Amino acid sequence: MAAEEEAAPLSGVGWAAGPESAPAGWSVITTSVEGSAANLGKGFGHKGGYLCVSTAAPGSAGPVVTDVQVLSDRNPQPAGYSRAPEFPEPRSGVSRKKRLYVRLQPRGAAETAVFDIKLSGKSRAVPQYMKIGEIGSFAIWCKKGALPQCSPPPVPKPRTVSLGLKQLSLADSEQQAPGKPVAQSGSRHASFTLHNSADDGSSIYNLSAMDGVPFTLHPKFERSPKSDSSAILTDLTVKSLADIEKEQELKDAVCQQGKEEVCQQHLRDDDLELGNKRNG
Repeated sequence: MAAEEEAAPLSGVGWAAGPESAPAGWSVITTSVEGSAANLGKGFGHKGGYLCVSTAAPGSAGPVVTDVQVLSDRNPQPAGYSRAPEFPEPRSGVSRKKRLYVRLQPRGAAETAVFDIKLSGKSRAVPQYMKIGEIGSFAIWCKKGALPQCSPPPVPKPRTVSLGLKQLSLADSEQQAPGKPVAQSGSRHASFTLHNSADDGSSIYNLSAMDGVPFTLHPKFERSPKSDSSAILTDLTVKSLADIEKEQELKDAVCQQGKEEVCQQHLRDDDLELGNKRNG
């Protein structure tokens, strides 16, 4: 048999009247370790009898066999044990000199289990197996071992949201400026787009944000309200074309006058320098 850590524990031990009497999922032990027929003989309610076993399915959380005992009919049934099932059901009133008892435990509560059962002649020893009794001309041996626990399926760790993020609310941004566009929680990426300011005078940007993370535009980047814009327009003066030409002529005259004064100043400086040279 395979190594204990790789083998599956037994989930049941019972009697079968013949090799074909065991139900589906059960295996009949038909030969001993010496190779002889493992018919346990009469005295079990049938003309003959065989031991049969069932194996726990891989990953199964069902009960497993943790011990097996062979007792005479004069011994009481041990606590925590049950009579081994018989296939088919035996006739009532039939005497049995030896009885087979099985202890079943939930896999999660068991530390050891029975992994295999073998039959041999009474004088034959089976290495690494423990003798549990004799029936007819055979000795019954079982192999016990530590029960490998099934690892529970991995459970995904729930995503946690920080307290600060939970306290964020779009309602705060909406209350600050009813006409101001707020962060759109449906957008997967933060972005802002320049749009026509004539459609919305409260802000020059149309903003959106990541899911659940609101934000607003800093006041220094916002445009002045429409009411302030009207006040600014009242201070502006609209000039006619004649006024503009008149101002331009005045600017030209001032510029020309300034040029003449500069030229006269240069002439005076030259005359003064020439007079100084002659006197010297």
